[in-house]
Amino acid sequence: MDDKSYISLEQQLCLVCGTSFDTGNLLLDRRLRASMALHTTTGWSLCPEHQKMFAEGFVALVECDPRRSGAPSGSGRMKPEQTYRTGQLVHIKREVFTRVFNVPVDAGQPCVFVEPGVIAQLQAMVVPAAG
Repeated sequence: MDDKSYISLEQQLCLVCGTSFDTGNLLLDRRLRASMALHTTTGWSLCPEHQKMFAEGFVALVECDPRRSGAPSGSGRMKPEQTYRTGQLVHIKREVFTRVFNVPVDAGQPCVFVEPGVIAQLQAMVVPAAG
């Protein structure tokens, strides 16, 4: 049995966590040929959870393993599909990121890929709240 159709549910991959999520959009084969799978991944975006964090002024630090990731492109930047995410991530306010790392982050940039150990070092800098 062929499971192809002329419509497909669009999915995208989250830049931060790497998981796929439904966008709510339908894709249509304009020639109405049964050429599409049930789900079609069209690119990278933010899942609803990480979109909410971004809208609230946070930037995500996503830990990546450089040994398991692909080689950076000619611009020196790693593409999302080349990045091996370790599963460790933390959100910090954009203005705090600028002070801690002493570099600005673009207002439209939702995440930064960091090497192993950076998140642990940041967590060690946080003073526990008095309880």
